[in-house]
Amino acid sequence: MISIRKIIQAVDIHSRKLNKKFGLTGPQLIVLQEISSHGQISITPLSRATSLSQATVTDITKRLENRGYIARKKREDDRRAVSIFLTEKGQDIIRNLPPLLQETFTEHFSDLEDWEQMMIISAFERVVSMMAADKLEVPPFLVTGPHPE
Repeated sequence: MISIRKIIQAVDIHSRKLNKKFGLTGPQLIVLQEISSHGQISITPLSRATSLSQATVTDITKRLENRGYIARKKREDDRRAVSIFLTEKGQDIIRNLPPLLQETFTEHFSDLEDWEQMMIISAFERVVSMMAADKLEVPPFLVTGPHPE
């Protein structure tokens, strides 16, 4: 149980450090990264790419726009559609962003032997089942606090 608490605490500490340094939540940073990787994107594909609901992505993008990290423009091929892109301020955040915790974990995890990876995955799946958490829907990134939806 101590190991589980340490994992939760590590995620919480990392999230708080990012929030303190950048003033942004984990989901907001993920949305910024996804916009950056596409150059420009609309809400529906952004929602799919982040595994967040459209309502959540809409709320996050409104907050990011209000803070000057992103902007919206009508697409030239379809004037009804709107694309979202990073402003210079948003690009500065992306340039200065350290690796997110799951990126660091994935890097270290991929260095393990296949049998070690399988043992860890099996143990995590067992813990999830024991905690009756196997039915929970969660975003594909590590954050603590209220679920972003």
